[in-house]
Amino acid sequence: MKQRYDVLIVGLGPVGAVLAGLLAEYGLSVAVVERSTEVYPLPRAAHFDHEIMRIFQRLGIADEVLRHARPAGRYEFRNAKGELLMLARRGDERGISGWAYSYMFNQPGVELALRAKLANMANVSVALGASFVGLRTFAEHVEVEVSTGDGDGGSQLYEARYVVGCDGAWSPVREALGTTLEDYQFDEPWLVVDTIPSDPKQLPTANLQICDPARPTTCVLMGPGRHRWEFMLLPGEDADTVMQPGFVEDLLRQWNVDVTMERRAVYRFHGLIAEDWRSERVIIAGDAAHQMPPFAGQGMCSGIRDAANLAWKLAAVLAGRAAPRLLDTYQAERERSVRDYIELAIEMGRVVCTLDEQRAAQRDAEMIAALKSGSAPAPARAGAPGKTGGAFMADNALSGTILPQFVNGDQRLDDALSGDAWLIDATGGDEPDVLHIASTDPRIAPFQDELRRWLETNSVEAVLVRPDRYIFGTGAPGDLLDHWRAEVVSPVPAVQSAA
Repeated sequence: MKQRYDVLIVGLGPVGAVLAGLLAEYGLSVAVVERSTEVYPLPRAAHFDHEIMRIFQRLGIADEVLRHARPAGRYEFRNAKGELLMLARRGDERGISGWAYSYMFNQPGVELALRAKLANMANVSVALGASFVGLRTFAEHVEVEVSTGDGDGGSQLYEARYVVGCDGAWSPVREALGTTLEDYQFDEPWLVVDTIPSDPKQLPTANLQICDPARPTTCVLMGPGRHRWEFMLLPGEDADTVMQPGFVEDLLRQWNVDVTMERRAVYRFHGLIAEDWRSERVIIAGDAAHQMPPFAGQGMCSGIRDAANLAWKLAAVLAGRAAPRLLDTYQAERERSVRDYIELAIEMGRVVCTLDEQRAAQRDAEMIAALKSGSAPAPARAGAPGKTGGAFMADNALSGTILPQFVNGDQRLDDALSGDAWLIDATGGDEPDVLHIASTDPRIAPFQDELRRWLETNSVEAVLVRPDRYIFGTGAPGDLLDHWRAEVVSPVPAVQSAA
């Protein structure tokens, strides 16, 4: 018999797990199929930022995630002589989302925290050792065949109103969509070495990009008790050669550290983006939709932003509060952000990956001079959703920016309110489409002073905030509600949940 769900997610990496958790919090029935039977035991992604931590907070796992993470600290670009070329991130920043600007983390620990969350959600079903085989689309649902992985060639049919492929760079769901990949023509092979140091005091306390034409190198913190090096492969080197233990030991010897190698692998750092992220009821997210070099640390972050953007829109459509056209804004918003990050990462990568000594010397001189003159700011931070075709008030200055999460001690604004859209103004009220609260509401008493200052500084009478905590628009409350209902909430006949 078919198993029926509101949403079927293919892939239980961080993106699929976050999406499943967010959808379940909206009351949807969710199935996740994952071909592996266990969390991959070694780290892959190394960095997430304040916005991702805010999403973990919403899922109620922030404290557990912090056991596997630490604030990222400084991010420096230095040349072969050790001279500072660029400070890409200071070590004392706090992000607008109310957490440290960036964190370095151990991915297996965070994935286990996400899976433990899903295990305690009654409306989430997880099938491990189950591989996507194929799908058929119908007017009101998608039928998906999944191999059971029990060795007898058996399979299971799932029926879902929407299917989301969070199944990685080699995504079978993307292949089923038939969409093409745009290639940014940046393709560099790197050796990644994860280690456990015997004495962390031997290691740099900053995250480093060593722009050395003899061997571009990355040296970064990981989760507590771990450290990563990445070494660019030089012309004539291949994966078999650089993966030899002796080769890696020679590379690490110059750092004068005592470490145990935990993992080594060769990756190709490249920029790719899918042409179409959705075809009717089939959608892709995360690495299935886009891949980027790691220099900006935004690969996993971008995928989790996809999940946060998509979750509330799917929930609204499936509950009958919005028409399916709302899902057209998913790629329209996320693609601009992703392209910004890919282009930023490639720009940073081209600084690092220079192998010509003369060009590197010229680069160093220019960057050092700019740094001394004060004309060398950190690389621009990309990531704001695109307003064109998005679910925002397009002519509104604050639309598409993140509402700050105000913090008072260990209290945070998001914990005081629900996961709905918020309309915040001086009076509050009773509105069916949003949580309409007064800026003096007792629930947000610890944050009222900061909130009032923010409203006054921005000359804002009222602000309407989407469930993903991006600002829909600011202005008069009545006007905001009219725009919200016209552009986002398009009532349609309610459809019974598959739960």
